[in-house]
Formats: sequence, C-alpha cells, structure tokens
Amino acid sequence: MNSNAFKPRFFARLGRLALGLSMLGLAGYASAQTQVDDAWVRATVAGQPSTGAFMTITASSDGKLISAQSPVAKTVQIHQSSMKNDVMSMQQVESVELPAGKAVAFNTDSYHVMLMDLVAQVKEGDKVPLVLTVQHANGEKEVINVDAPARALNMMDHSKMH
Repeated sequence: MNSNAFKPRFFARLGRLALGLSMLGLAGYASAQTQVDDAWVRATVAGQPSTGAFMTITASSDGKLISAQSPVAKTVQIHQSSMKNDVMSMQQVESVELPAGKAVAFNTDSYHVMLMDLVAQVKEGDKVPLVLTVQHANGEKEVINVDAPARALNMMDHSKMH
C-alpha cells in the first residue's frame, strides 16, 4: 500500500473531525449564556396543591425568562409578589427581564415560579426538574434544565445569605 495515498485521506478526516469538535464546543458555549444558581423548591405537606421554586438567574446578554415547566405540576407560572398597603399580593407575569450580567433573584418576596396542581407531594430531598426558557434580545431561545432540591417547609431561605 502506498503511504502517500493514505496521507490526504487521513488529514482530510482529521480536519473534518477537528471542525466537528470545534462546532460542538461553540454549541456548548452558545447554550451556556444563562446561569441558574441556588435553585430550590419548597417542600409540601400531603394534599397541598402548590408550591414555589426559587433561584438566582444571571444572563450573559439581555433577555427575559418567558416560561417554566415541570413534570411535578400540571400548571407552572411565573409570579411576582408585592406588598401594597400592608397586604401581600401575588400575580402572574408574562416574563421577567434579565439584564446582561446582573443576577435576578427569584425568592419568596419577589419573582418566583409557581408549581400548581401538583401531581404528588414534594418531599424534602426530592429533586424537582424544572425547564426554563429564556429569550435573548436577539430572538434566540435558550432552554435550561435545572434539578432543584426540595427543602423543608421550615428551612431558612439561603438565597438571602451573603
């Protein structure tokens, strides 16, 4: 076998492999635009129909959280709590702005994800899968999968600790 005939095919395959690997690396970089930290879900008692999911979201480019889903609930909505005239109210919002590089807290006092019509009790230590969809200013949508641990009802909210 002529080794000179082998070299062009080998280098062509090597080049295609390098290109493919670099494209995979770029795809991984593009999908890592938004970071979710300290995600958790409040555990429930038997028969409780809903609970909340909390986290901190930081996007590398301007965007907004436009939806959330979870198999533990029939209905998942993004909500905002607010205090007005000493009365706490909560309402659904269509989206939450995520300014580039700024951490946006989803906690018990502001934005949060409501998990409603639970299909089963959420017990302390459970891993609750969440699927978040962020739409960036350029129109690109990013899907983020999060496994949020369930914390006990009486457990302190660690998102407020520095």
